[in-house]
Amino acid sequence: MNPTSESLLFRVERSTERQNMQLLIQLRWFAVIGQVVTISLVHYGFGIALPLPGMALVLMAIVLTNLGYIYWYRSHRRPISPRNLFLALLADVLALAIQLYLSGGAGNPFIYLFLLQGILGAVLLRPIHAWFVVAITSMCTLVLAVVHWPLPLPLATHSPEGLPSLYVGGVLISFGLTTVLLVVFLRRIVSNLRRRDARLADMRQRASDEEHIVRLGLLATGAAHELGTPMSTMSVILGDWARMPAFTQDPDLLADLQEMQQQLLRCKSIVSSVLMSAGETRADAPRATTLSAFMDGVVTHWRARHCIEHFDYAPASEDFPILADTALQQMICNVLDNAAEVSPGHVALQLAVHNGTLSIIVRDKGPGFAPAVLRQMGQPHVSTKTERPGRGLGLFLVLNVARSLGGRVQVRPQSPTGSEVEISLPLSSIAIDPDSRPAPVTTNHPHGQPSPTAAG
Repeated sequence: MNPTSESLLFRVERSTERQNMQLLIQLRWFAVIGQVVTISLVHYGFGIALPLPGMALVLMAIVLTNLGYIYWYRSHRRPISPRNLFLALLADVLALAIQLYLSGGAGNPFIYLFLLQGILGAVLLRPIHAWFVVAITSMCTLVLAVVHWPLPLPLATHSPEGLPSLYVGGVLISFGLTTVLLVVFLRRIVSNLRRRDARLADMRQRASDEEHIVRLGLLATGAAHELGTPMSTMSVILGDWARMPAFTQDPDLLADLQEMQQQLLRCKSIVSSVLMSAGETRADAPRATTLSAFMDGVVTHWRARHCIEHFDYAPASEDFPILADTALQQMICNVLDNAAEVSPGHVALQLAVHNGTLSIIVRDKGPGFAPAVLRQMGQPHVSTKTERPGRGLGLFLVLNVARSLGGRVQVRPQSPTGSEVEISLPLSSIAIDPDSRPAPVTTNHPHGQPSPTAAG
């Protein structure tokens, strides 16, 4: 995997850790509210004297710590590492241990909340950190069983069986609270992990697609280099034949020879285009033009290579400067090529600009796409042309070029027959200044008709 993909994976991991830190912040607020309610009920409701000043200081420290985490989380946007989660969880364990020390130690039924800290550590942290949290909570439990602030309980609170009724009630409350918090927060943590796994899977797929495109580019460039020599030889031979009396005196042979020369020139043009797209014969940088001029050039170039009975072209209602390159032109031509192959009688191209997005829509009246092909659309070598191996790269390349520009590709069936391919590109990726586009203007058809729709 290349360094860019590794960087993306790193950012996905950090994004998940930020979400988990947000869950810990929310859990800490629940802890503050729960402790305030419990301390007030026990001290004022049941008349059990608690060291309120010390417990209030612990609550204040929890609040200040949480506010600091919130400031760090929202303002600085610094990356959150597993070590930060570990320290945050240790702070919660320390606060709970101090509160239990001040309220009866191991005899406090809320000591079972240590289980919540251990389970959260097992889910959120690395194994070594999780085991460290387990060791710390176990040590705190053992220490609190021996050392704690004595908590005098009224004799009336004991049941005939000898168990303090307040203790039994506290155990039940602690069990219910721990269970509810575990279910709520573990579900949210698992949801974060599932979203992370989905993003990682998507990025791995994108990295695989990019590697596939690189291999295709290397193959095409190598083939273009290899074809250069034999085509040059053929060009020299055809030039010699054109001066031989056997060809010059026979009109039919001369016409065939000229046709061969034209086809050879076309092959040279294709090879040169491949090398230019690879950046080997010129700097592969986008050029400044306008949307109208660029699309008119694309349509003119494409129509010169295809004989379509009826071609409808509806340009955009406004024109503005854009940066265009060979990849953008090839993306549009690939979609038009696919439409012309399945529907030689009718192809339509429509452009629209709406809400900061350029929509390029190509329609045909062919047989359409099978549902199985639509489900795998955009994967290499997936095509409706099963009788021709090696097909299916057109939409694969279209999808990846659009995705590299921040856009998307949608394929929809048409009624009664045909299909529609819509390429949506954000203007911010192609417009030179997307925030200061001129007012809509009339865009002429590349063949001179002012009407937005022209028949071929």
